[in-house]
Amino acid sequence: MCEIFCFNSNTPKQINECLECFYNHSEEHPHGWGLATMQSDEFVITKEPIKATCSQHLKNILSNPIIGKNVFAHIRLATVGEIISPNCHPFIEADDNNRSWMLIHNGTIFDYPELDQYKDSENGDTDSERILLYIIDQINDFEQQKSAPSTIKERFNLLTEIVSKLSKNNKLNLMIHDGDLTYIHSNMKESLYYLKNEEGFLVASTPLSDDENWMQVELNKLFGLIDGNIIFESEQHNNEFILTEEHEKIMEDFLKTLEQDVNS
Repeated sequence: MCEIFCFNSNTPKQINECLECFYNHSEEHPHGWGLATMQSDEFVITKEPIKATCSQHLKNILSNPIIGKNVFAHIRLATVGEIISPNCHPFIEADDNNRSWMLIHNGTIFDYPELDQYKDSENGDTDSERILLYIIDQINDFEQQKSAPSTIKERFNLLTEIVSKLSKNNKLNLMIHDGDLTYIHSNMKESLYYLKNEEGFLVASTPLSDDENWMQVELNKLFGLIDGNIIFESEQHNNEFILTEEHEKIMEDFLKTLEQDVNS
């Protein structure tokens, strides 16, 4: 699948060392990389459909200080979708109130037919992009019914409902940012970890240092972060994802099709 990374803090910090460690995992996740940094309340997103360690563009970026309060990164092992730039994470989309939503995903949607309606409207062909488009529609519907923009708490409550439904029979490790709140969710054991210290909140698919304080993200809950602190925490749902031989075969068959496309 993929690996995901998030840094959330109350003051801008330089995080090159963490990012370099993260991107070095791309030998096992060679199908693309992405980076999102918040600058002047807007995300600057860079991504390429090549292995991170082979990207001269990424080397150039990392040769300069990466400083921010909200930084997200992704390395891709494709399970759905071609190896093209539109399929690289992060994805970004605006809702009807012109609020920008950014999403990165580690996992695969095996069973959620409601996402199929977005296959013709998405820029690429991944299940992850369809998740974001689905969330945007749910937010728009809620705000249209309310006839006013949603509050932070209302958005968190709505995302809690969405994540609870989407996580059934699917691996759903998510990092989402809506301009105010960073949302974190994991439903598979030993697949997402966090480190809280004076620098802020680091979250990654695997620990990025030898610090003994890295902990697993609590499963089946949605967390809302602002300025390096957990502001909201949902109730726990029951949709822990356990990888089966059937899941593995589906992903292996897809990777074989990618290899055939490369060799043809």
